[in-house]
Amino acid sequence: MPAAPLAPILITDTDGTEFRVPARRSARAQRMLLRVDPARGGPELVLPDGVTPEVGADFARRHIGWLRARLARLPARVELADGAEVPVLGVPHRIRHRPDQRGGVWRIVDPDGAAELHVAGRPEHVARRVADFLKAEARQAIAPRARADAAALGRPVGRITVRDTASRWGSCSARGDLSFSWRLVLAPESVLAYVVAHEAAHLVEMNHSPRFWRLVGRLMPGYERERAWLKRHGGRLHAYG
Repeated sequence: MPAAPLAPILITDTDGTEFRVPARRSARAQRMLLRVDPARGGPELVLPDGVTPEVGADFARRHIGWLRARLARLPARVELADGAEVPVLGVPHRIRHRPDQRGGVWRIVDPDGAAELHVAGRPEHVARRVADFLKAEARQAIAPRARADAAALGRPVGRITVRDTASRWGSCSARGDLSFSWRLVLAPESVLAYVVAHEAAHLVEMNHSPRFWRLVGRLMPGYERERAWLKRHGGRLHAYG
């Protein structure tokens, strides 16, 4: 059952700073939960059944110091605009608007190794065109790897889709369909490869048992480094766009 939305809660810090905290009710929650979600760029209050919004608001106020500190650590938003820098498979690319050109988005690499994404068309279309380019790059990077990993495990793979997911980097359905966050294309290539191997292993083991992790290691020896990178830096990938 989907979470039931509630009216946002407004809380004020001692210096007068006001925080707007979206709230929702969850039948699965066993206790109140105040969290900061990098994917959404802000806080969220989750209330179990039977807990009133007033009690939730008091809970949020008592944790306002924690909330302020966590919000301060959120990575700054990076708009996909002219002059901004965006990583493609971990390599920084500077966005350059080329209003006098045609052809959508193309990559330019200077002799010194500096990489740029050149974007044609009107300025109001730059962000959408860059996002579309990154999603296409993600599909091209992910799909062949997923099919190769599935073949290495001797398992068929269903549909392979790329989406803008907020809570998961990837998922595997019982039918063998694989889905991935397009934002993986912003990470180093080895991190993307780890997530693909992780989901391919779920074609065999729909759990996180020791056998599952052995399968991941078979597909990608030394995956622990990439797994640690994603835990440490993954929140930054949601700051783009």
